[in-house]
Amino acid sequence: MSFSFQRLAAGLRKTQAHWVARVKDVLGRRSGLDEDTLASLEEALLLGDVGVQVSGAVLADLRAAAAGLQGPSEALQHVQRILAERLASPAEPKAPRPRPHVTVLVGVNGTGKTTTAGKLAHRYVKAGERVLVAGCDTFRAAALDQLKWWCDEAGAEVVLGRPDGDPSAVAFDALRAAVSRGVDRVIVDTAGRLHTRTGLMAELEKLQRVIRRVVPDAPHEVLLVLDATTGQNGLTQAREFHRSLPLSGVVLTKLDGTARGGIVFAIRDALQVPVRYVGLGEALADLDDFDPDLFVNALFSAHSVAGENVTAGGP
Repeated sequence: MSFSFQRLAAGLRKTQAHWVARVKDVLGRRSGLDEDTLASLEEALLLGDVGVQVSGAVLADLRAAAAGLQGPSEALQHVQRILAERLASPAEPKAPRPRPHVTVLVGVNGTGKTTTAGKLAHRYVKAGERVLVAGCDTFRAAALDQLKWWCDEAGAEVVLGRPDGDPSAVAFDALRAAVSRGVDRVIVDTAGRLHTRTGLMAELEKLQRVIRRVVPDAPHEVLLVLDATTGQNGLTQAREFHRSLPLSGVVLTKLDGTARGGIVFAIRDALQVPVRYVGLGEALADLDDFDPDLFVNALFSAHSVAGENVTAGGP
């Protein structure tokens, strides 16, 4: 079941208060879209971690459309439309899903990869699929026990290695087991690693090579699990992981605990990969598909625009 509009809006409350309210205030307190107004709007967007490129695109579009915008509400709606368009991804052609379909989760320490593995497993099991999770985080003391608990709760199978064992060997065993058992999906939970540690990042490349020894066209997805509270630092992480193991999407966790939800726009723009899932809690069901239109509408839902008699004028 998808997150309701109300729940998503409630989860974005901190982000709304941090910068969406500023955007509304800027557009509502001036008599037109002059350069001072646009400069203040740019500042509000940058403070929200929306990023330089996306902020610039919003301003350029507003300049071009300014003469046709009647009042602050239309200006705000125009900003919402631009932001939603920046998040949208081209429709992908339907194709038969490979079996097993292999998803690798990557990210730095503490972003919620193991929890995300359990939540994804839960989604797929509920959809009637047979799921196996590979516990390749052999370095963190409690990781294997934690992953087993999540898999038991989700009804998924799990292959675990020994503490301090070789993560690639775990992945190899898990993929062989998945093929022999006729599993539909494999989720590979990797150890957290700092994006600045080249040795650990190279280990991800090795993991990919080992996976391909069993399933030649895998991994079919590489998802970066990103803690939304990290703001612009998350963008740096994303770029480095993308260099080592090309990402196919992002899972944004802890969105309900941050005022920096604008980082969604910066990441989508910088990497040109979609945000695939969003997390708004710790329960198994607290992970949902990311919907750009729903996200932007929920983001702006708590705010109305004052000063309806404002007229938009070009700079």
